[in-house]
Amino acid sequence: MKVIGIVGMPASGKGEVSRIARDLGIPVVVMGDAIREQVRLAGLEPTDANCGAIAGKLRADLGMDAIARITVPAIEAAAAPVVLVDGIRGDYEVATFREHFPDFTLIGIVSSFETRYARLANRGRSDDSLTEEELRVRDNRELGWGLSRALEQADCRIVNEGSLEEFAAEVKDLLRRLGGNA
Repeated sequence: MKVIGIVGMPASGKGEVSRIARDLGIPVVVMGDAIREQVRLAGLEPTDANCGAIAGKLRADLGMDAIARITVPAIEAAAAPVVLVDGIRGDYEVATFREHFPDFTLIGIVSSFETRYARLANRGRSDDSLTEEELRVRDNRELGWGLSRALEQADCRIVNEGSLEEFAAEVKDLLRRLGGNA
């Protein structure tokens, strides 16, 4: 099984990569879904603060690769030749995926703070930050989990500063190259 991981700062374009992968017939496992499920089970609202707190607690209790270990069975259950995993937040998670899936490729999505902040205003997800300060807090929390080290380990990078059409074309091309017949 070929596993393609996606890493990037909040609102860099990871979700768009997932959408494109689904359109190409590649199953997608979203790591944030595992966190949102834990938030739901705890009876909390799916806000950024609650998702961050639960993710931090899981990492504190189970190790920095906790979310990766929780999602490995979902990736395996996809039983497809190629699976995309969205939402890698740290280098420990990258190490876990590389250990479990020898055919693992990490794609880094890079966007400026200004571009990402503008996207958040238009996205409307319940865990999106609405102020610049809240986004900086979220960025710092995720950087503390090893996100910058994970980005450094990316096998390939896509800079997402242009139009959605340009980004989508680059992503489709890369996913087709990585996934073979996908």
